[in-house]
This record gives sequence, C-alpha cells and structure tokens, in this order.
Amino acid sequence: MAHRIISQVVFTGARVFGRAFAEAYKQAAASQKYAAANNSQTSANTLSSSGLTLDEACRILNVSPPKGGQQNLDRVHEQFKRLFDMNDPKKGGSFYLQSKVLRARERIELEAQRLRFQEAQQQQTQSQNQAPPS
Repeated sequence: MAHRIISQVVFTGARVFGRAFAEAYKQAAASQKYAAANNSQTSANTLSSSGLTLDEACRILNVSPPKGGQQNLDRVHEQFKRLFDMNDPKKGGSFYLQSKVLRARERIELEAQRLRFQEAQQQQTQSQNQAPPS
C-alpha cells in the first residue's frame, strides 16, 4: 500500500514539475523573441561596448551630431580635452565622469567614421554609374 502512495506522489510531482518547466520554457522563448526584436530596432543608434546613444554622447560633450565635417570633430576634441582635464581625479575630479567623457568622444568618432564610409560608398557607386560602358 505504501508503494502505491509513494508512486502516486512521485508521478503527480513529476507532472506538476513538467508543466511548470514547459510554461517557463514558453515564457523564456517569448521573452527572447521580444528582446531580439527590441534590440534590432535600437542597435543602429547604440554602441554595444559603451552603451551610449549618439544623442547621449552629444549631450555629454555639448556638441551637435556629426555631419561629416572635420570642423565638427575639432569641436568634439576641444570639448573632450576640456572636460577630460576638468574631471582629472588628481585635480579632485571624478574618474566616472572622465570615463563617460571618453566614451562619448569615442561614440561620436565612430559615428563620424560611419558617415565618412557611407559617403565614400555613395561616391563610388555614383562614379561607377556615371562611367561610360567600355
């Protein structure tokens, strides 16, 4: 009689555990799909290594977003140097803020590099389209 009760408890427990595991798996799969869809929308505007958006980086350095001009990058470097030196820990500044300033500069430089690459590709495509066939 005892073996019958024990086997019923084991089977009931296994059934409950199996249902809970299946439900948890469904939720994890749905969560993963949602995260993947959400990540693909924001990945164009976010640098994964620093986690800063271009807008945040521009606000940190108080500059406008890059439009491909060297003059804008000169302004970024001026602001970077000023803020980086101001936040030097040896002068009583914050290492955290200094790091944020550095990451902001890197993010803006990456965006400027991406824009230059796109412009070069466009020019190359235009020159190939305008070239007379031989």
